[in-house]
Amino acid sequence: MAQVLEFKLPDLGEGLTEAEVVRWLVEVGDVVAVDQPVVEVETAKAMVEVPCPYGGVVTARFGEEGTELPVGAPLLTVAVGSPEATESRGASGGPPGDGAGSEASGNVLVGYGTGAPAARRRRVRPAPVGQAPTTAAHPAPVTAARSAPVRASAPAPTSVPVLGAVDPQGPVAVISPLVRKLARQHGLDLRQVAGSGRDGLILRTDVESAIRAADEDAADVPSTPARPEPDTSGERIPLRGVRGAVAEKLSRSRREIPDATCWVDADATELMAARAAMNAAGPKVSVLALLARICTAALARFPELNSTVDAEAREIVRLTGVHLGFAAQTERGLVVPVVRDAHTRNAESIGAEIARLTEAARDGKLTPAQLTGGTFTLNNYGVFGVDGSTPIINHPEAAMLGVGRIVPKPWVHEGELAVRQVVQLSLTFDHRVCDGGTAGGFLRYVADCVEQPAVLLRTL
Repeated sequence: MAQVLEFKLPDLGEGLTEAEVVRWLVEVGDVVAVDQPVVEVETAKAMVEVPCPYGGVVTARFGEEGTELPVGAPLLTVAVGSPEATESRGASGGPPGDGAGSEASGNVLVGYGTGAPAARRRRVRPAPVGQAPTTAAHPAPVTAARSAPVRASAPAPTSVPVLGAVDPQGPVAVISPLVRKLARQHGLDLRQVAGSGRDGLILRTDVESAIRAADEDAADVPSTPARPEPDTSGERIPLRGVRGAVAEKLSRSRREIPDATCWVDADATELMAARAAMNAAGPKVSVLALLARICTAALARFPELNSTVDAEAREIVRLTGVHLGFAAQTERGLVVPVVRDAHTRNAESIGAEIARLTEAARDGKLTPAQLTGGTFTLNNYGVFGVDGSTPIINHPEAAMLGVGRIVPKPWVHEGELAVRQVVQLSLTFDHRVCDGGTAGGFLRYVADCVEQPAVLLRTL
């Protein structure tokens, strides 16, 4: 006899609390193997394929593509121990047997053990007099429309009781996230809506009727002349996924960090000549890699800028290692991959790691761990053809170095006017961790290394 197991959205790490369903990789009726990816989700950090720890037949999916689900919400249910699952297991060379014991993943997903989950009894607490017992409602299962016959009979998900009369402090009798979203968009309090579904379940038609009634009531009330509302009929783009995470981080940076910016023009002619000589003698090194190596040398001299602020403890935390982030523009938006332990690497090693992470970013294959933990960020906005900028600090870091385009400009060199390769460097820093003298010293050292790369020899 098949046992139906529920697979919930696991904790994907790095403090992530929700994910958006991007693409289902299985349909209802499909036979899945242990640890087979079943859904592709997008978190605030990256795109992730989620493997299912159970093997069997998919009986239900929860959440349509484009739906955001919190960690711990049901993703799908799997009938374990069915004939199809047994055949699939036998074909793959696994030991035969029925029951859930041999259908669990040996790999550990956060929130899931290495063995099959033991059957659990739910303890039902006595409900107060006059109040119906409550049960946490699942999102509505999404069944796939298939032209071919379903390959295995799929038991329908167990009906979940919902509340008829809603306690003002209790759960609302709504299953569908689309119904909640519709109510949110129209400022409708779902606790004031009577559900027409089974056991008082609030359906979409109930919400639409309540919205129409509210609009009719508003039309009956005489209105006073007021300024016309702004036109908001344009395209609406949800702030979620990578774009939502970037928006939240930048907003938090502006709210919490008292930042300041200083900048300087530097003659990069000698740096470009040194790069050309290095590339002629060995593997190619990018300008970004050289600037990254200059940054690690500068941070060794001015460690105040490789720090973070613990606002609750009112402390500045000086960080021992330099994990250098660099801004990378991708089709999914701006991401900041992190070169770990950049202070222990030379320019060639940093350049190779930057190239590897950039390729992963463009392919959408960066992991959350590769996008977090930075202590200082290098932002090369010169690739967009601009000279200067005042970048927003990548919270919770304390500083960011911005680099403009390197272009030929008139420059006084050795007392004479000449055409030189000039670049503008800007440093945005958290004024809580240091004063302008420290920030200016850091930026001046970086500019000196750009103008005279031999300065770096002192720290190599």
